[in-house]
Amino acid sequence: MHADGYVLVAVAGLLCGLVNTVAGGGSLILFPAMVVAGLPALTANVTNSVATWPGYLGGVGGFQRELREEPTALRGLALATVAGSTTGCILLLLTPSGAFDLVVPALVFVASALVGLQPWIARRLGHPTGEGRRWRYPAIFAATIYGGYFGGALGVIILATLVLSLPGTIARLTALKTVLSLVDCTVSVVIFGLFGPVRWTVVAVAAPTTLVGGYLGAHVARALRPPALRASVVLLGLAAAIYLAVIA
Repeated sequence: MHADGYVLVAVAGLLCGLVNTVAGGGSLILFPAMVVAGLPALTANVTNSVATWPGYLGGVGGFQRELREEPTALRGLALATVAGSTTGCILLLLTPSGAFDLVVPALVFVASALVGLQPWIARRLGHPTGEGRRWRYPAIFAATIYGGYFGGALGVIILATLVLSLPGTIARLTALKTVLSLVDCTVSVVIFGLFGPVRWTVVAVAAPTTLVGGYLGAHVARALRPPALRASVVLLGLAAAIYLAVIA
């Protein structure tokens, strides 16, 4: 990679960290930037997974106030995330990606629609019931299989699951989504760091900027009114679905 490629990756990392914390989908900024900078797609995918970890950490640090209010569900959701992400990482390293990639745009589109329709669904169904709370664990497990495999717009999918299965404001659920994204990314860092073709020089450039972007994103998400935050999630999710459909 030339010097301009590293500059591109650094700027993309800042935006990636911010967008991941606010709504999810930031990997769809950093991953193509790495490809444009000259990395092969598979190398860019695993390098992106490792480089985004500090951004999620920054987001968790910025959401401490909200996370103190949502402690009860976190343990089970985190365990489901570890299991799902591990499965996805192994699938990426052992199987071809073509068939799986075909369903990704539809998955992200549906997740974005669910986030946008959540207020209407909540009015129809009331608060999440015990039934909904039971299915949130297998739903998070399924979502994080995708997270371990590719991860672009994973935050949109996790947030869609949370808004339909947990009570709370969109800001609090966004904070919880950020924690689960950090757990998912931690699994990817361990597995891809040991067994994947990570380009560590690119990680060294992108990781610090994703950390700064993630921390700033928490403050942006807190400042936005709930309708604006929800709209940002939906718009970024739809953009991610279109992007994935084009490259699939």
